[in-house]
Amino acid sequence: MTRRVLCFDLGASSGRAMLAGFDGERLSLREVHRFKNRGVPVCGTLYWDILALFGEIRIGLKKAAEQGGFESVGIDTWGVDYGILDGDGDLIRLPVQYRDGRNSGMVERSAQLISPERLYALTGNQIMGINTAFQLLAEKKYVLENGAALLNIPDLLGYFLTGEISSEESIASTTQLYDPAGRCWSEEAIGELGLPRRLFGKIVRAGQIKGRLRPELCHELDIPSAEVIAVCGHDTQCASLAVPSQESDYIFLSSGTWSLLGTAAEKPYLSPEAAGLELTNEVGFGGRIDLLKNITGLWIVQETKAFLESRGRELTFADLENAARNAEEFTSYIDPDAPEFSTAGDMPERVKEHCRRSGQVVPENLGQVMRAVYLGLAHKYRLALEQIGSLTGKDYSRIYMVGGGTRDSYLCQLTADICGLPVTAGPVEATVMGNAAVQLLSMGAIPSADKIPEIVRRSEETREFLPRSAGQR
Repeated sequence: MTRRVLCFDLGASSGRAMLAGFDGERLSLREVHRFKNRGVPVCGTLYWDILALFGEIRIGLKKAAEQGGFESVGIDTWGVDYGILDGDGDLIRLPVQYRDGRNSGMVERSAQLISPERLYALTGNQIMGINTAFQLLAEKKYVLENGAALLNIPDLLGYFLTGEISSEESIASTTQLYDPAGRCWSEEAIGELGLPRRLFGKIVRAGQIKGRLRPELCHELDIPSAEVIAVCGHDTQCASLAVPSQESDYIFLSSGTWSLLGTAAEKPYLSPEAAGLELTNEVGFGGRIDLLKNITGLWIVQETKAFLESRGRELTFADLENAARNAEEFTSYIDPDAPEFSTAGDMPERVKEHCRRSGQVVPENLGQVMRAVYLGLAHKYRLALEQIGSLTGKDYSRIYMVGGGTRDSYLCQLTADICGLPVTAGPVEATVMGNAAVQLLSMGAIPSADKIPEIVRRSEETREFLPRSAGQR
């Protein structure tokens, strides 16, 4: 009998609802609804339109029920952002997007309350101004004083569906307020930063039940009731669960708006060396630790496309990829994590200025701009690979690249070339597969997590990219 679950996967630029079927051997995926997601600037603040997103989830529920139905629901999203409920369970205000300017200076402010070294030792998170802890330091006093519960985005949407308040572990581990060793909120980090302890409530593990769809919601949409499962709320942890690895030690690269390059570890790395390398520890399914490097990913490509469209130039992502490929003689490259690339705007001009300021040849056309972006990403992947290897003391023989970025064969090949390792690319839908796998594990349809890589390999073909020498490129 085919088991069917509904997966909502929301990224920083788009979201979708997908029905996943499992026949005991393979996963099959069917998209039933897709929608855009962008920040909405209002009076100088950049918000997420969480109510519009919930409206899209309602549409996805209705369409999925009409196209075969589902036994359970799971939601994964990007990390760090949140909403705050008051004592009556009402959302105090729309969630602010992590790229909003209010975060400026909050890392420095936190250092006056607790040393960065101690904060890292407690939480294992790379110190980044976008993290929940620093956003909370910029939060309005009224919100903090009247807040009763902080919920990261997948937990907030889960609350809208069920009325139950809980925080899933993997998304909590992106906040800079979670202890990955103790698998609980860090009392010291919360206390030293002066944040209200009451905001941080019940933790649930991936695979546990969050609740059932609200009866009134089922009545409004004319759909059957179903359980809402706490999948790995952070999309990266869903994706890493669906890496089709055959080795015990491997590197994975989750490629989307952000690039997350990392490896599964037996324990969190909380040392000053790990902090100096700006690596982050996240908790995944079953308490596994992923040691990761956060790298600005296809955001720059996405924003280049959006900027050019705003100027009347309609280009596809394939057009941008081909433009870069046709400029292969160009060798300048950017640091994708440079601050000038963190906000929307004229990315091509910023790339040119970045190359000019760093003493490199300045791109003259779009192809050279895109080549500089792609080379910058691949070189950053190599640096992260070397940093992780130096910390773990392990040599890695392969990179497993998953997510939407695997559609870009040029980026896959450059990653193999620059990193000097074979790249296995796919599945594109690793995040959804991981989301579905947790739901299926919860209901017993998949007996154990170690079966997932094999199921993924049976379910979707991958592509191999072998490193080429400099003369072959």
